[in-house]
Amino acid sequence: MKILVTGGAGYKGTVLVRKLLDQGYDVTLLDNFMYGYEPVMHLATRKNLQIIRHDIRNGIPGLKEYDVIFHLAGISGFPACASNPHSAQLINVEATRQIANDLAPGQMLINASTTSLYGKSGMPCDENTAVDPVSNYAQTKLAAEKILHEKENVISLRFATVFGFSTRMRMDLMINDFVYKAVKERVIVLFDSFAKRTFIHVEDAADCYIFTMKNFDRMRGGVFNAGGNSMNFSKEEIAEKIRKQVDFSIVNSEVKDKDLRHFIVNFNKIEKLGYVPSLTVEYGIEELIRIYGFYEYYSHYRTI
Repeated sequence: MKILVTGGAGYKGTVLVRKLLDQGYDVTLLDNFMYGYEPVMHLATRKNLQIIRHDIRNGIPGLKEYDVIFHLAGISGFPACASNPHSAQLINVEATRQIANDLAPGQMLINASTTSLYGKSGMPCDENTAVDPVSNYAQTKLAAEKILHEKENVISLRFATVFGFSTRMRMDLMINDFVYKAVKERVIVLFDSFAKRTFIHVEDAADCYIFTMKNFDRMRGGVFNAGGNSMNFSKEEIAEKIRKQVDFSIVNSEVKDKDLRHFIVNFNKIEKLGYVPSLTVEYGIEELIRIYGFYEYYSHYRTI
């Protein structure tokens, strides 16, 4: 089986590629390496890995050669998409459209989507809940979902907000950001502290991708919330969990969150198939505290 991971040098991609290689799969990692090569250098000598530097805006040469395509490439998160909406449209939507057009009938594609599609309803959300994307990021991911699901062999995973250590860290993700500020600045400023969302560790997210591949026939054509029912928390609840491990101050601000998401997500659909994440928020906080003891975040990447 030949597997392609687009965005394989990204936050989730690096973890997914490592796990696929460890399980003996032949993997092609495709990425434009806008954040550099360091996140995948520990994998580069693996004999069952091919690395291709390529921008998906130019199509994907040899796409039809692969049995399974994990489509993770994209501009991820509210800050990145808000700062460059044109690139977000070109990469998240138009490049995805090209991939959809180039798919062969028998190929399997697993798409990285997001629970951010549910917006700020404040209501429990399952896969049948009407979507209400607030941010440009969520809007582009919804557009990509609709394009891809015109094909039969596509599954979309609407991931909870991811957290935890990856060799390509993302500091715009809430728990990663909160723990960093608690450790380095000894203060967290909360905007709309009541707002709830759901979370999943990056290792569990990678496991969910692989679970989906192994259960493709049962999940074919579906959209699935990807996470666990025990992982719905408010911003204030997350801050208090961090404060049990780090001494810092919490400041509540009256400024409104520009990317306000407020919802509780139901994961029964994927749980009934057998997928349940195993790593807790507390585990991720402890892990991040150890990393941030020496790690300094620098926002450096080339423009796109």
